[in-house]
Amino acid sequence: MVDAPRPEPVVPAGWHVVTPRLVAKGASELVAFISVVFDADVAAVGDGPSIVAIGDSKLMVSEAGTRPPSLAFLHVYVADADAVHDRALAHGATSLEPPLDTPYGDRRCMFEDGWGNVWQAAVHGEAKRDAGPASGPRGLPHRCQQSGGAALALHSAGFP
Repeated sequence: MVDAPRPEPVVPAGWHVVTPRLVAKGASELVAFISVVFDADVAAVGDGPSIVAIGDSKLMVSEAGTRPPSLAFLHVYVADADAVHDRALAHGATSLEPPLDTPYGDRRCMFEDGWGNVWQAAVHGEAKRDAGPASGPRGLPHRCQQSGGAALALHSAGFP
């Protein structure tokens, strides 16, 4: 039996089939917010969107202009939901749900960033609150600290 040729991959290495993309006025400040709150790695791609890596997942963030601002609702698994909530509020987010234990085993919080995006941050199971912070905060530019929020849904299992 002859194996059929394998089709060329449709997804670049290191990417998932679905990649959220946020479009915001003040995209660089949104990227700084995400970087601090989630200890995310950021890469700029020339004139294209910023690529933000949270754990094993990526999202793209673009400046509004060619495209109108677009909000998202993201769900992100983290090492410490309490610490993420605290960092988000310290950098201008509004709490929508303080950290709480759910009946399905997550400790979860929810906040809205200054661009209108809504984020749920959760830790599952035994890790919960005693996991300690995933990282300490890194400073944000003053303008970012005064900015508003946006909404998106992202699952990032294995957040360091």
